Amino acid sequence: MTKSAILTDLTQCIGCEACALACKEINELPKDTPLHLLTASTWSAVEHRNGVNIRRQCMHCEEPACVSACPVAALEKTASGAVIYDAGKCMGCRYCMVACPFAVPKYEWDKSIPTIQKCILCYETALSRGAEPACTSACPTGATIFGERDALIREAQNRIAAHPDAYVNHIYGLREAGGTSVLYLSAVPFAELGFPANIMEDAYPKLTWKVLSKIPNIVSTGGVLLLGIWWIINRRIKLQDDHPSSV
Repeated sequence: MTKSAILTDLTQCIGCEACALACKEINELPKDTPLHLLTASTWSAVEHRNGVNIRRQCMHCEEPACVSACPVAALEKTASGAVIYDAGKCMGCRYCMVACPFAVPKYEWDKSIPTIQKCILCYETALSRGAEPACTSACPTGATIFGERDALIREAQNRIAAHPDAYVNHIYGLREAGGTSVLYLSAVPFAELGFPANIMEDAYPKLTWKVLSKIPNIVSTGGVLLLGIWWIINRRIKLQDDHPSSV
């Protein structure tokens, strides 16, 4: 399956919230909850800040920290590019919420049996069937478009090259957190729009691996050290038993 992605050009967004409404409809989410903030019942939001309409959703990282942190594999990165969630596996630890550098996963605090909620790129209802997500399909201006990730990166690069005065020379999501399947263009610096500005370019799961990869050496060295201490103690005990007056 081709790795899919979304490109959102904030210079073209008119703030109509059609994407957020389409998301609620296809996912059967409550329609009476705010559309300007990501919550457990709003997976696609449109925030208005500094005169800019900003679409927010799960970034669908290439190497997701949430997937790496989940101890029961409730989250999965699919070949399509979507990061999906299986509520049946979730044990409610909320490690994914802590791990996500974009603060995307939300918890149903008001439910008696709560689960994690987030955009899954319409994987079950559209993407796995060869269709595009509801949000991109509903956009009336083409501000948010769906396609193959490499093709969208080229499109974003072409737009910046063709109109350098209209864009910040940066594709947000190209390298952030190791790269994401949701990309952004903007005329305003992303930090001024509330996008995390301290995101590393390395994939976050690699940090975990750097630590975990050293554990075998630590265990081996510790084992040898403990074995040596055990040998010395037992050697002294044996010497004391054999020659009580000399020890």
